[in-house]
Amino acid sequence: MSLRILKAEQASWQSVLRESFTNAHTLLAHLGFAPDHPLVQNALESTGGFPLRVPRPFAARMRRGDPSDPLLLQVLARQEELLPGGAGFALDPVGDEAARKAPGVLSKYRGRALLVVTGACAIHCRYCFRRHYPYQADAGLSSGASQGIAWIAANPDIREVILSGGDPLLLPDATLADLLARLEAIPHLTRIRWHTRTPVVIPERVTEGWLDLLHGGRLRHWVVLHINHPQELDPPTLRALGAIADAGAALLNQAVLLKGINDEVETQVALSEILLDHRIAPYYLHLLDRVAGAAHFEVAEEQAQALLEAMRSQLPGYGVPRLVREVTGAPFKVPVETVSSGSTPHNR
Repeated sequence: MSLRILKAEQASWQSVLRESFTNAHTLLAHLGFAPDHPLVQNALESTGGFPLRVPRPFAARMRRGDPSDPLLLQVLARQEELLPGGAGFALDPVGDEAARKAPGVLSKYRGRALLVVTGACAIHCRYCFRRHYPYQADAGLSSGASQGIAWIAANPDIREVILSGGDPLLLPDATLADLLARLEAIPHLTRIRWHTRTPVVIPERVTEGWLDLLHGGRLRHWVVLHINHPQELDPPTLRALGAIADAGAALLNQAVLLKGINDEVETQVALSEILLDHRIAPYYLHLLDRVAGAAHFEVAEEQAQALLEAMRSQLPGYGVPRLVREVTGAPFKVPVETVSSGSTPHNR
């Protein structure tokens, strides 16, 4: 039933993408802000070559005239991005350059390789850790990723390939089908993991053609979404995500903890509850990757730990994401959550 509903509702996802807001002042006018509003005066079109892009389905979930709307604050380029970030903020905060094994392929953790299959995203999140990534060094990836696939084929310890970017769902279904066929032919691979925000911001991208790819071969598929706030999940988006689950893919969510956006207990609990109700497992809650231009989003580690403690008192253990930080050179995402001294763990 989910597929029939989607097919009846869908416009072309490419046309939705083309109609995205790419001008901050046009977006703010659409949301009902007067030209002399301080948010309008503070808005920028681009910083550091990282332009604004907001799909209209995502903008439709924003509250009109609200300067503190949690969806708007994730995407609006502001003067704060131009301020010095302080020690630790860098162009490559997670060591992607050091992890490059071949054009388009990164390998940081044992048994896994990440393919940067495109530099394009459906939405430009201002805290993105790859906002300064040199995608030009991986030119031609979307047409085949040949060198990256060759490296994976030559390394039999790799069992899982992560399709990332950018966002892999900015590639057409036919291109993805070709890419998956080449990965299916590598005998030591067992899993494909999709890292994508596109189904959340453009639910029309969940096409019947892509869903067929999720259950059409021997590899198991895991889809890792990026949802930061329960307001991002309107009925069309939840139907699209339900169709992914119906196709047999396991669904996980990873969020980024963002100051003034999702750093309250009530918000995080509400997000976990709606995820669980729709067959999406809360996976990671990331501390901010300290990328240049994003310092104003950072939440202190102590505050984050207190937030997790409060969430544990309101959610089952499987509904509490792992609070993690990515550390360059570490062999895994580093957990930072702790149990308060004198407290009793009560996850069930």
